[in-house]
Amino acid sequence: MEGPIGVGKTTLAQALGKELNARLVLEDSDNNPFLPQFYEDPDKYAFPAQLYFLLTRYNQQRELSQQDLFAQMTVADYLFAKDRIFASLNLSPDELKLYEGVYQLLNAEMAKPDLVVYVGARVEVLADRLRKRNRDFERDISFEYLERVSAAYRDFFFYYDEAPLLVVDTSDIDFVANPEDLADLVREINNAGEGTQHFVPRKS
Repeated sequence: MEGPIGVGKTTLAQALGKELNARLVLEDSDNNPFLPQFYEDPDKYAFPAQLYFLLTRYNQQRELSQQDLFAQMTVADYLFAKDRIFASLNLSPDELKLYEGVYQLLNAEMAKPDLVVYVGARVEVLADRLRKRNRDFERDISFEYLERVSAAYRDFFFYYDEAPLLVVDTSDIDFVANPEDLADLVREINNAGEGTQHFVPRKS
């Protein structure tokens, strides 16, 4: 499961995990000690925040790969490769070069997913969802930054070909409040084939 800030990845992953009786893997983003400082001073704290995310995701994915992946379906609320999206947005050229060297070493050990579900939404919807969840360190995220993040995600997944991809527009639906929306998505996941497919759900 992947998508920009505020799109509802974790909430949807939790709902899918329950619906599919799957093992749930959630990103531990709230405990990044550099994240609040990053939103206050991006130039100073972008690199340590990004490196913390990269290493935390790597350690979690490595532990997961050592388990029996075939014993149970697994739903994760992040894609390891997405780490490069924020790195390209926030790091200076020299920092990005150093980051890329570390990323390439770690990514070589990562298992590829059977399916990536990319959930997107209009920027005004993302901003509204961020306001509703009301995390302290997210209150100062600008509309312009959300636009940049959303555009970076669209560009990244336009070229993504490491695994089958299902692109879902969630602007006008609520998978949690409306069981029919979730059932429609589960059906699309079960029927997903190779390459990239798009799912634009009916409005709830």
